[in-house]
Amino acid sequence: MNYFRRKQNDFVISTDPACLDVDTVFGFLEQAKWWAELTRETLERALRHSLCFSLKEGESQIGFARVITDYVTYAYLCDVYILEMYRRQGLGSWLIRSVLEHPDLKHLKRVALITHDAQTFYLRLDFRFASPCDRYMERLQ
Repeated sequence: MNYFRRKQNDFVISTDPACLDVDTVFGFLEQAKWWAELTRETLERALRHSLCFSLKEGESQIGFARVITDYVTYAYLCDVYILEMYRRQGLGSWLIRSVLEHPDLKHLKRVALITHDAQTFYLRLDFRFASPCDRYMERLQ
């Protein structure tokens, strides 16, 4: 199988599951507390059913993005992070652009996300606030 791969200097973005360091991703997400009930098992299950983008420097996982999609009309972008010491180098923008330019995603009608603190970052990448808000709905358990 051909996996998506991009290289920039010493950094590589790959969708190859063999490149994914699940322990590092789990450690970051567990610390970030984005998931209410994150376990290693639930993360592995989510990763298996998602298109995952690993950002690595050598063997070190320094960033990540996960996409849940039907590959036809819609994708939900989530669990995006860049380790603190690698921020403000353009790597986050490169990661998100790589996600949006992936051959199976670039023609989608809608890519959605929810962010609590990175609105300005995503606005620079052409994301917009959903409107009108009376159409977006969700069911929380």
